[in-house]
Amino acid sequence: MQPITAATASTAAPARCGGCRDGTLLPFDFTMAFQPIVDVAAERIWGYEALVRSLAGEGAAFVLDQVQPPHVYGFDQACRIKAVELASALFPPDPDVKLSINFMPNAVYEPNACIRATLTAAKRVGFDPGRLMFEFTEDERMRDISHLRAIIAAYQAQGFTTAVDDFGAGYAGLGLLTELRPDVLKIDMKLVRGIDRSPTKRAIVRSIVGLAAELGITPLAEGIETAEELAAIRALGITLCQGYLLGHPKLAFATA
Repeated sequence: MQPITAATASTAAPARCGGCRDGTLLPFDFTMAFQPIVDVAAERIWGYEALVRSLAGEGAAFVLDQVQPPHVYGFDQACRIKAVELASALFPPDPDVKLSINFMPNAVYEPNACIRATLTAAKRVGFDPGRLMFEFTEDERMRDISHLRAIIAAYQAQGFTTAVDDFGAGYAGLGLLTELRPDVLKIDMKLVRGIDRSPTKRAIVRSIVGLAAELGITPLAEGIETAEELAAIRALGITLCQGYLLGHPKLAFATA
């Protein structure tokens, strides 16, 4: 399969993308680890983020290093399917608990076509697709904002939650929010780490929280490791939190 870029996405026929059907064409296997996202005000699990891992437990970088250009589309599809299947087996069917899945915008050539395999998997295992949250990272590989806007609009129209991951550490920054309106803004751990000791970080995060409130976006702080960081985050009005203090990622077995 030749890679389909954002520029050619609108003219590509869904039936031609054989690699998007499932993960059987991948030359390696993988599994997921699940890390809780906690609503600290309500004292409950708000969701779980699915994080790709090798079968031996190596981190995402180890797995991603094996993803060659011909595998990008199949890998993105396989990650979604694997996350839904494993989450369905591991967690009780709570309609109030989200499953957050990272996606690669450049691997989605047509949003409504590329989500079909995920919805089929969800139906097969009895997973409510309304619980899905899709998050993307604002990094240097995100070139086509109009394509990403179309993905977010399509996902929100289908009832999915959308999120920007690592906000404040990437390349688009505030300019990204002039083009997009995600549901959740995940504040990067570099801004969270040591925030209790840094007036500068608190000022920056306070501004992000205010901006999110103006735009109707929910802020989420990731990378919280100490009680002091959590207290500082809560004092800034953030209630959705993620990090080792609240729960480490737990490895799941791969499905057959």
